[in-house]
Amino acid sequence: MKGELDKVTQVAWDAYDKGRKAPRTRKAGADFADPDYDLSRDWIKACEAIKAAQLLHEDKAGPHRYLVINCSARSEHTCPGEMSKSYRLLGLAREVLAENGEVEELDLSRLASEYGRNIHPCKACFSTAASLCHWPCSCYPNHGLGQTQDWMNEIYPMWARAHGVMIITPVNWYQVSSPLKLMMDRLVCADGGNADPTSTGGKDAKKAKELELAGWDYPRHLKGRLFSVIVHGDTEGAENVRRSISDWLSSIHMVPAGPTAELDRYIGYWKPYATNHLDLDADTDIQEEVRNAARALRQGVEATRAGKMSTAGHDLKAPRQK
Repeated sequence: MKGELDKVTQVAWDAYDKGRKAPRTRKAGADFADPDYDLSRDWIKACEAIKAAQLLHEDKAGPHRYLVINCSARSEHTCPGEMSKSYRLLGLAREVLAENGEVEELDLSRLASEYGRNIHPCKACFSTAASLCHWPCSCYPNHGLGQTQDWMNEIYPMWARAHGVMIITPVNWYQVSSPLKLMMDRLVCADGGNADPTSTGGKDAKKAKELELAGWDYPRHLKGRLFSVIVHGDTEGAENVRRSISDWLSSIHMVPAGPTAELDRYIGYWKPYATNHLDLDADTDIQEEVRNAARALRQGVEATRAGKMSTAGHDLKAPRQK
């Protein structure tokens, strides 16, 4: 089989050497800065899904839409053999939110338990120039490097559809969980990202720098959506993790649903990990606090969509962007 393998190797090297991350393209068309640019069909599909989701978000006659996210990597579908406390808390919140709207569930533990389920790392295009970071992300899938099966193109529309987002995460070494951090980094394009890859000739850094220096408007693609954050720990770090998530969401111009919607608590404080689910069973107070956080998010979404809730300073323009 050596001759056949040599042919396969040559094809793979050619794809890598020429950087063909998007082998399937079509002309961008009149809606883009460069209509003749060969735009990735993968990117176009993701872009159209986000636009459809945004229309649902803006539909005033539509239902209230909530996105609840389990950020723990632990689940009964892989090595640990049991579900996470985060997932159980998500169930409590889901019941409350479902009373007056549609609830979409994002379970990030699937990254650890499903073949081909990936969130590839952010390549920090934004740090080269804001306009080089595309909305949605155009770094993946990268067929030339075999970096495919990226989940983010399904996740972006979930955020775009939502009127309210609830994040539920454990503390991992004083930080957010690794699945959550991957998603956070890849959502950078939602805050100031460029919705027209043809304006930068794809990933042409020189063109992107020129575009930014000419005056970049930092479009806030998730602006105005309300959020709730639930962080639980076993020993230390819950306060700082909750604060860092809330700061991140606020920095992308999402709106906190109020003090009740932001929660950091300890379950089974300094107790054996082997009994943590029993500790959660016994802690009916935190269970009710999670329900109250969901109620606060629900009330905030209801008031916002009815035009009865306004955040002080929301219409003030910042003197500089990020």
